[in-house]
Amino acid sequence: MSAYETQNLLLTGRPGSGKTTVIMSAIRGASVAGGFYTGELREGGERVGFSITTLDGRTGTLASVGLASPVKVSRYGVNVRDVDEVAADAVERAIRDPSVALIVIDEIGAMEIASVRFREAVRAALDSPKPVLGTIQVKQNQFLDLVKERPDVTVVRVDSSSRERLPAQVRDWVERITST
Repeated sequence: MSAYETQNLLLTGRPGSGKTTVIMSAIRGASVAGGFYTGELREGGERVGFSITTLDGRTGTLASVGLASPVKVSRYGVNVRDVDEVAADAVERAIRDPSVALIVIDEIGAMEIASVRFREAVRAALDSPKPVLGTIQVKQNQFLDLVKERPDVTVVRVDSSSRERLPAQVRDWVERITST
C-alpha cells in the first residue's frame, strides 16, 4: 500500500536527481497513461537543450542553446510553440481521452510555464477527475507555489536517499489510483 493518499502526486528535486527516471519506472507497462516527459538534448557529451516526448511518441524541442526566443531560461531559448503543440496538447488530449486513467506531466517548470496554454492545461488536469503524476521544479514562483499548495497534491522530494525506494512506492500509488 502506498503512503500517498492524494489524487495528484508531484515529484520535486534538484536537476538530475532522478525525478523522470522514477516516473518512467513507475509507469512502465502502464497502457492507461497519457501525457509527456522531458529529456536532455546532448551534443558531444554536453547538454544543449531539452526535448518533449509524448507517451504516444510525438516529440518536440522544449528549449535549446542558441534558439532565438523571447523567453530565456538560463542559457536556453524556450520553444513556446512546441510547449503548446506537444506538451500542452498531450495533457489536454489525456484529459479528454476516456482510455487514459493517469495524466503524466514531466515537468512543471520555468520553461514550460512560459506557455499560457500549458499553465491552463496543468490547471485543467489537476481539476479533472483523473490523477496526475508529474514533476515540479523546486524553485519558488507564484504558479508553481499555487500548484504545490493544492490540498489534492502531494509533493515528494527525490534525492539520493529516496531515489531507490521511490519507484516501487510510486508504482504502488499508480496501481491503486488507476484501479479505483
